[in-house]
Amino acid sequence: MKDLLAKIDIRRFLLYALYLFLVLVFQNMALTQIRPLGVCPFMLPAAVVAVGMFEGASWGAIFGLVMGIFADMFYVESTVGFTLLFPVIAFAVGFVSQFFINRRFFAFMVAAGAALLLTGVAQMLRVLVLEGWSFSLLSTVILQTLWSLPPAVLAYYPPAKWIE
Repeated sequence: MKDLLAKIDIRRFLLYALYLFLVLVFQNMALTQIRPLGVCPFMLPAAVVAVGMFEGASWGAIFGLVMGIFADMFYVESTVGFTLLFPVIAFAVGFVSQFFINRRFFAFMVAAGAALLLTGVAQMLRVLVLEGWSFSLLSTVILQTLWSLPPAVLAYYPPAKWIE
């Protein structure tokens, strides 16, 4: 822990905090108003993937936890789902990007797509337990994942520029 705190770059830490705050505001102010076929794009998992990919597993998990807490505060239908899911996603992507994949755009989009699909499935499971199965659950998850990929492109570029 001491080594982790010794390596803190305050400027970069504040940039990521501001970045995640702006993504959260953009998600809640703009993206919730765009609902084709009743599905809202969800950009938060892509932002968590970006932080995990460019800052590594430890910092990704920390920022993922903070983003998950704030996301759960903004979305009343989720009690602790995002708080548990976002750090796991960020840690996994951070670990994989440190050892197995590069940090380029294509790898980011694959990881963001997987995170968006995982988040949609986690949201579907809550409804599945409470209300039962219907085919519309699966189609909603697929539509939300596909509709969330274009805003995910926006999540890649700010952290990618800060690393250079």
